[in-house]
Amino acid sequence: MNAPVKQHLIDPEICIRCHTCEEACPIDAITHDDNNVVVDASICNFCMNCIAPCPTGSIDNWRVVATPYSLEEQLEWIELPPQEDLAEDGADGTIEALDDEVAALLAEAHAGAGGAARAPASASKPSVNLFTAANPAVATVQGNWRLTAETADSDVRHIILDLGATPFPILEGQSVGIAPPGTDANGRPHRMRLYSVSSPRDGERPNTNNLALTVKREPHGVASNYVCDLKRGDQVRLTGPFGSTFLMPNDASADILMICTGTGSAPFRGFTMRRQRTVSGASGRMTLVFGARTPDSLPYFGPLKKVPDAILAKHLVFSRVENSPKEYVQDRMRAEKETVAAMLKSGSTHVYVCGLKAMEAGVEQAFEDIARGAGLDWKTVRDTMRAEGRYHVETY
Repeated sequence: MNAPVKQHLIDPEICIRCHTCEEACPIDAITHDDNNVVVDASICNFCMNCIAPCPTGSIDNWRVVATPYSLEEQLEWIELPPQEDLAEDGADGTIEALDDEVAALLAEAHAGAGGAARAPASASKPSVNLFTAANPAVATVQGNWRLTAETADSDVRHIILDLGATPFPILEGQSVGIAPPGTDANGRPHRMRLYSVSSPRDGERPNTNNLALTVKREPHGVASNYVCDLKRGDQVRLTGPFGSTFLMPNDASADILMICTGTGSAPFRGFTMRRQRTVSGASGRMTLVFGARTPDSLPYFGPLKKVPDAILAKHLVFSRVENSPKEYVQDRMRAEKETVAAMLKSGSTHVYVCGLKAMEAGVEQAFEDIARGAGLDWKTVRDTMRAEGRYHVETY
């Protein structure tokens, strides 16, 4: 049997085919066809240059294999294959030695990534990559509303897209891809951008075939300006759905802790609406820690206040309110440390973090401090939750 080797792979269920990784690779180890983006094992040297630029995390996948998967095999995949069982029988300790080697390679593969993300065990099976750039779904804009006040320093939009007769099954926590029409300065088609869906699986209103997006206009963002300028009746080409792990548990008793900033609230709006529609009577608690600069720059500020506390415990925190101290999401987590610690001790808690990447370190440190104060080792708790599909981070 060949000695096991580590192979770098791309998850076709999550990849949005934006080709950012391909451009970041300095040795041309990444290639693509109309179906998939793949890594050539004969060229890849594990330099990791492609990891950070990937907007979805699809690039951060690894397998330990006896024989590397060929490009032809990878280009046909619709999902990653499971980890091979590389043990072989023998009376000379081969199994044990090989298992140790595989374990070491797997640990190396996930170093820095904290382990592979997993969907909640009770989550619905997601549909992924049903529509591609070559075969997109065409949606019609039903409405486009500004969520933030005219006086706010950010223009965040709520956009509803009608799919008409086109089936587009999507779950809370999944995303769609939109590429603005036209070409860039180099004459290439504009890159696709990924937007989290902010409505539940059965639409903005129950049993409607539409979906909502929460999009912030970026001053020089080609895609965000295109989407934010859409008008009622305009048609939009959608790809996806994307994402198979940042999903809501189908468990009414699950406690859900959601921490976000800005448009990171999008999936949590879908989570909250889903539970409101499907749960009657007692259920697990949902807790939202939502940060913004000011109340008028916080998306869904008005509607959130109307969600009953019995459904959602709301902690809205602001960092730029005049005559008030700055408060960030990690500050409120520490202020609510008893509640957070109790949730970390519970085997029914699911944690979701979504928003700007700058928030990630502060949230991680807050969890570590809270866990330590409760007599817990945060890294052990976090890694256990992740392995059980109960810890999810999606930052950008």
